[in-house]
Amino acid sequence: MKYVLMFFETESYVREMREKGATEQDVAYEAVGRWLAEHAEKVTHQTHLKHPDTATTIRLDAIVDGAVGDGPETFSGYIEVEVADLDEALRLARSWPACPIVEIRPAA
Repeated sequence: MKYVLMFFETESYVREMREKGATEQDVAYEAVGRWLAEHAEKVTHQTHLKHPDTATTIRLDAIVDGAVGDGPETFSGYIEVEVADLDEALRLARSWPACPIVEIRPAA
């Protein structure tokens, strides 16, 4: 089955990452790289999105600069995985070393 794991950053997560020094940030990014390498056989596609300030949103009656949501969580990227079932997708999501919120959805 294919699932999409969608990653959401919180304001506190972004603040913590910005407050880290370059070495600590490198360690955090390396952890993500290791995770992706460890699960490479399951990952069919991945991407990281640029900051929400770069977004353009189309609503039924208007085009607006900025992201859809302006709440405390920001959608920051996703990966598509091919796994046996939802339980395996949950195990992958629980081991994700970065963004504190991961939404899992079946892919068509």
